[in-house]
Amino acid sequence: MTLPNLITIGRLFLVPLVVVMITNGRWETAFILFVAAGISDAVDGFIAKRFGMTSELGAYLDPVADKALIVSIYITLALVGAIPVWLVVLVVSRDLMIVSAVILSWVMEKPVEIAPFVVSKLNTAAQLSFAALMLGSKAFGVDPGPAIDVGQLLVAVLTLGSMAAYLAFWLRHMAA
Repeated sequence: MTLPNLITIGRLFLVPLVVVMITNGRWETAFILFVAAGISDAVDGFIAKRFGMTSELGAYLDPVADKALIVSIYITLALVGAIPVWLVVLVVSRDLMIVSAVILSWVMEKPVEIAPFVVSKLNTAAQLSFAALMLGSKAFGVDPGPAIDVGQLLVAVLTLGSMAAYLAFWLRHMAA
Protein backbone atom coordinates (compact mmCIF):
# COMPACT_ATOMS: atom_id res chain seq x y z
CA MET A 1 0.00 0.00 0.00
CA THR A 2 1.72 3.15 -1.23
CA LEU A 3 1.13 6.75 -0.16
CA PRO A 4 -0.49 7.61 -3.52
CA ASN A 5 -2.90 4.69 -3.08
CA LEU A 6 -3.82 5.91 0.40
CA ILE A 7 -4.48 9.39 -1.00
CA THR A 8 -6.66 7.85 -3.73
CA ILE A 9 -8.62 5.87 -1.13
CA GLY A 10 -9.07 9.12 0.79
CA ARG A 11 -10.51 10.66 -2.39
CA LEU A 12 -12.99 7.79 -2.58
CA PHE A 13 -14.10 8.62 0.96
CA LEU A 14 -14.72 12.23 -0.10
CA VAL A 15 -17.27 11.15 -2.72
CA PRO A 16 -20.16 10.36 -0.36
CA LEU A 17 -19.36 13.46 1.70
CA VAL A 18 -19.65 15.68 -1.38
CA VAL A 19 -22.93 13.98 -2.32
CA VAL A 20 -24.36 14.54 1.17
CA MET A 21 -23.28 18.18 1.15
CA ILE A 22 -24.95 18.76 -2.23
CA THR A 23 -28.20 17.07 -1.19
CA ASN A 24 -28.25 19.14 2.01
CA GLY A 25 -27.62 22.37 0.11
CA ARG A 26 -24.26 22.91 1.78
CA TRP A 27 -22.72 24.18 -1.43
CA GLU A 28 -19.63 25.82 0.07
CA THR A 29 -18.61 22.62 1.83
CA ALA A 30 -19.39 20.55 -1.28
CA PHE A 31 -17.23 22.87 -3.37
CA ILE A 32 -14.33 22.76 -0.91
CA LEU A 33 -14.46 18.95 -0.70
CA PHE A 34 -14.65 18.71 -4.49
CA VAL A 35 -11.60 20.95 -4.85
CA ALA A 36 -9.79 18.88 -2.20
CA ALA A 37 -10.59 15.73 -4.20
CA GLY A 38 -9.20 17.36 -7.34
CA ILE A 39 -6.04 18.44 -5.57
CA SER A 40 -5.61 14.95 -4.09
CA ASP A 41 -5.81 13.51 -7.61
CA ALA A 42 -2.97 15.74 -8.76
CA VAL A 43 -0.93 15.07 -5.61
CA ASP A 44 -1.22 11.29 -5.73
CA GLY A 45 -0.22 11.27 -9.39
CA PHE A 46 2.75 13.54 -8.75
CA ILE A 47 3.98 11.48 -5.80
CA ALA A 48 3.54 8.20 -7.67
CA LYS A 49 5.53 9.38 -10.67
CA ARG A 50 8.13 11.54 -8.92
CA PHE A 51 9.03 9.02 -6.24
CA GLY A 52 8.54 5.81 -8.20
CA MET A 53 5.49 4.74 -6.20
CA THR A 54 3.34 3.65 -9.12
CA SER A 55 1.56 0.35 -8.60
CA GLU A 56 -0.85 -1.94 -10.37
CA LEU A 57 -3.44 -1.22 -7.67
CA GLY A 58 -3.01 2.51 -8.24
CA ALA A 59 -3.41 2.08 -11.99
CA TYR A 60 -6.89 0.65 -11.35
CA LEU A 61 -7.82 2.60 -8.23
CA ASP A 62 -7.12 6.10 -9.55
CA PRO A 63 -9.54 5.99 -12.52
CA VAL A 64 -12.16 4.29 -10.33
CA ALA A 65 -11.90 7.16 -7.84
CA ASP A 66 -12.10 9.72 -10.65
CA LYS A 67 -15.17 8.09 -12.16
CA ALA A 68 -16.84 7.62 -8.77
CA LEU A 69 -16.41 11.34 -8.14
CA ILE A 70 -17.64 12.49 -11.55
CA VAL A 71 -20.59 10.11 -11.83
CA SER A 72 -21.75 10.69 -8.24
CA ILE A 73 -21.55 14.45 -8.52
CA TYR A 74 -23.28 14.57 -11.89
CA ILE A 75 -26.13 12.33 -10.70
CA THR A 76 -26.52 14.34 -7.51
CA LEU A 77 -26.43 17.70 -9.31
CA ALA A 78 -29.19 16.43 -11.62
CA LEU A 79 -31.25 15.17 -8.68
CA VAL A 80 -31.20 18.63 -7.09
CA GLY A 81 -32.00 20.26 -10.44
CA ALA A 82 -28.64 21.98 -10.93
CA ILE A 83 -27.80 20.31 -14.25
CA PRO A 84 -29.96 18.68 -16.92
CA VAL A 85 -30.68 14.97 -16.76
CA TRP A 86 -29.72 14.46 -20.44
CA LEU A 87 -26.15 15.49 -19.65
CA VAL A 88 -25.94 12.99 -16.79
CA VAL A 89 -27.33 10.22 -19.00
CA LEU A 90 -24.64 10.99 -21.57
CA VAL A 91 -21.79 11.08 -19.02
CA VAL A 92 -22.90 7.88 -17.26
CA SER A 93 -23.63 6.07 -20.54
CA ARG A 94 -20.06 6.65 -21.73
CA ASP A 95 -18.63 5.09 -18.59
CA LEU A 96 -21.07 2.16 -18.70
CA MET A 97 -20.18 1.57 -22.35
CA ILE A 98 -16.47 1.44 -21.56
CA VAL A 99 -16.89 -0.88 -18.57
CA SER A 100 -19.25 -3.13 -20.53
CA ALA A 101 -16.81 -3.33 -23.45
CA VAL A 102 -13.95 -4.29 -21.14
CA ILE A 103 -16.04 -6.97 -19.41
CA LEU A 104 -17.32 -8.34 -22.71
CA SER A 105 -13.80 -8.54 -24.09
CA TRP A 106 -12.72 -10.52 -21.01
CA VAL A 107 -15.72 -12.86 -21.32
CA MET A 108 -14.86 -13.42 -24.99
CA GLU A 109 -11.26 -14.12 -23.96
CA LYS A 110 -9.98 -11.13 -25.91
CA PRO A 111 -9.03 -8.84 -23.02
CA VAL A 112 -8.57 -5.24 -24.02
CA GLU A 113 -6.34 -2.81 -22.19
CA ILE A 114 -7.94 0.59 -22.13
CA ALA A 115 -5.58 3.54 -22.13
CA PRO A 116 -6.85 7.12 -22.10
CA PHE A 117 -7.00 8.95 -25.41
CA VAL A 118 -6.34 12.69 -25.66
CA VAL A 119 -10.06 13.32 -26.24
CA SER A 120 -10.82 11.35 -23.07
CA LYS A 121 -8.38 13.39 -21.01
CA LEU A 122 -9.97 16.55 -22.38
CA ASN A 123 -13.38 15.06 -21.63
CA THR A 124 -12.46 14.38 -18.01
CA ALA A 125 -11.07 17.91 -17.65
CA ALA A 126 -14.26 19.38 -19.12
CA GLN A 127 -16.49 17.24 -16.88
CA LEU A 128 -14.55 18.22 -13.76
CA SER A 129 -14.42 21.89 -14.77
CA PHE A 130 -18.15 21.97 -15.43
CA ALA A 131 -18.88 20.32 -12.08
CA ALA A 132 -16.58 22.87 -10.38
CA LEU A 133 -18.39 25.70 -12.22
CA MET A 134 -21.77 24.47 -11.04
CA LEU A 135 -20.65 23.83 -7.46
CA GLY A 136 -18.76 27.12 -7.29
CA SER A 137 -21.65 29.15 -8.69
CA LYS A 138 -23.97 27.63 -6.08
CA ALA A 139 -21.42 28.02 -3.29
CA PHE A 140 -20.71 31.68 -3.96
CA GLY A 141 -24.08 32.75 -5.38
CA VAL A 142 -22.59 33.72 -8.73
CA ASP A 143 -24.60 33.50 -11.93
CA PRO A 144 -22.31 31.84 -14.49
CA GLY A 145 -24.53 33.07 -17.33
CA PRO A 146 -23.64 31.64 -20.74
CA ALA A 147 -20.76 29.64 -19.23
CA ILE A 148 -23.38 27.04 -18.28
CA ASP A 149 -24.46 26.51 -21.89
CA VAL A 150 -20.87 26.51 -23.13
CA GLY A 151 -19.85 24.05 -20.40
CA GLN A 152 -22.75 21.72 -21.15
CA LEU A 153 -21.99 21.79 -24.86
CA LEU A 154 -18.29 21.17 -24.30
CA VAL A 155 -18.98 18.24 -21.96
CA ALA A 156 -21.51 16.76 -24.39
CA VAL A 157 -19.26 17.06 -27.46
CA LEU A 158 -16.17 15.70 -25.69
CA THR A 159 -18.16 12.88 -24.07
CA LEU A 160 -19.53 11.84 -27.48
CA GLY A 161 -16.05 12.14 -29.01
CA SER A 162 -14.58 9.98 -26.26
CA MET A 163 -17.35 7.41 -26.66
CA ALA A 164 -16.69 7.24 -30.39
CA ALA A 165 -12.92 6.89 -29.91
CA TYR A 166 -13.26 4.06 -27.38
CA LEU A 167 -15.92 2.29 -29.42
CA ALA A 168 -13.78 2.42 -32.58
CA PHE A 169 -10.74 1.18 -30.62
CA TRP A 170 -12.73 -1.66 -29.05
CA LEU A 171 -14.31 -2.73 -32.34
CA ARG A 172 -10.88 -2.85 -34.03
CA HIS A 173 -9.52 -4.87 -31.12
CA MET A 174 -12.39 -7.34 -31.18
CA ALA A 175 -12.16 -7.76 -34.95
CA ALA A 176 -8.42 -8.51 -34.82
